[in-house]
Amino acid sequence: MVGDPGIEPGTSRLGGVTVRCRTLQHIAHYGGDLAKVFGGVKQESSTCIETAKRRLSALAYRKMNMTKKPSWVIDKERAKRASAAETVWLFGIHAVRDALVNPAREKLRLVLTKNAADRLADALATAGIEPEIVEPRNFNVPIDPESVHQGAALEVKPLAWGSVADICAAGAGLPLVVLLDRVTDPHNVGAVLRSAEVFGARAVIAPHRHSAPETGALAKTASGSLERQPYLRVQNLSDTMEDLRAMGYTLLGLDGEAPKTVGEAVAELAGRPVALVMGAEGPGLREKTRETCDSLVRIPFAAEFGSLNVSNAAAVALYAAAVGR
Repeated sequence: MVGDPGIEPGTSRLGGVTVRCRTLQHIAHYGGDLAKVFGGVKQESSTCIETAKRRLSALAYRKMNMTKKPSWVIDKERAKRASAAETVWLFGIHAVRDALVNPAREKLRLVLTKNAADRLADALATAGIEPEIVEPRNFNVPIDPESVHQGAALEVKPLAWGSVADICAAGAGLPLVVLLDRVTDPHNVGAVLRSAEVFGARAVIAPHRHSAPETGALAKTASGSLERQPYLRVQNLSDTMEDLRAMGYTLLGLDGEAPKTVGEAVAELAGRPVALVMGAEGPGLREKTRETCDSLVRIPFAAEFGSLNVSNAAAVALYAAAVGR
């Protein structure tokens, strides 16, 4: 059968071919066997056949485009599949222990040396996963060979914290969040997570692209904070900033040249929710991010010294925001 069965009733032609689409009926008239017609065996009416070919191609093209998914749907489905397949190897005694005792963490595989298993005995009792005990020389897991793993490695699924609204609108802790604009160093992000937990921030937020994903290096630097401090990665940082503003947050962008200090700005807000927006070392805040902030603030420096790395700057700014409320 050739054609679209939903257009017209079938029409029988030579060779036993049933044609349901008027566009193709004259093709069957000249050959019955469409493969032979298109192959050039039938020569009686080349113009008719060529016209039918063009019509058939156009019909197929339209049908293909009618069934093709929009690119944004394809991208979303691809990202969802990649996320479902993604796993992370955590390493180091502290990072592994905190993941083992976290009931929200999906644990897949645990590899330990005998010494590490002894050190983690308390956590193993309730972890719900059986460790693979290996000799130190046979510690073959897919992590950087230079990593200081201390004989402990745990394969897990990334944590699912929920939406920005769920965490930031009425979550635990102070109405205080940190947004990281293209901060890609996992050690810096891990240190920011530690500071955010210490000062009671509700979340650390970063874009999906150009940011540090959840990795073993990040978890080790965070020293357990990754299991307790929400780390949310969003599609668009500027849109998320607008969402936070709608929740009542004031967006303070860190900039070394700003006229007002963090402490002064927080004092003026009189306890209202604060979002600290921090850029990567060197380039700082992107123009769009800077424009979306409510105001720019700085950390006061002594003499001519004028910069801190982003994790240290975050710790100072979080302290100022927490105690200045």
